[in-house]
Amino acid sequence: MGAVYFYHLTRTPLEAALPMLLGRSLQAGWRVVVRGTSAERLGWLDEQLWLGAEDFLPHGLAGGPHDRDQPILLSRGEGLVNGATCLMLVDGAALDVAEAEPLHRVCVMFDGGSPEAVAAARGQWKQVADATLPAQYWSDESGGWQKMAER
Repeated sequence: MGAVYFYHLTRTPLEAALPMLLGRSLQAGWRVVVRGTSAERLGWLDEQLWLGAEDFLPHGLAGGPHDRDQPILLSRGEGLVNGATCLMLVDGAALDVAEAEPLHRVCVMFDGGSPEAVAAARGQWKQVADATLPAQYWSDESGGWQKMAER
């Protein structure tokens, strides 16, 4: 049963938190889909992953001829075509609890400075609770990542 981890980004920008989680996911042997809502934003994240990561994170943008081969696939919702066992939702991408159930992990990363993003994440937490999926809520507000809630 898929566990859903919520990451409330208050101090750490997405472009710093995402590579950390992606690296850990690859170390666990998971294939990952990073699902966003905007092609432009995913293109920007693609660039950040190439330029900013200390460790190489093999990845690609969905829509290419080798999507199925990508250990990390940046996508706007084209499914889990790379055989992902971990799904990371960014920029308000929708959570489908039925899709989450068979996965090892779903990570919901949201901007703590955006009231809309916080409200959306609260709604997603309720979805997860209603589906009785295990969930954890993490915040970096104290300067390091702390688990604030678990269900």
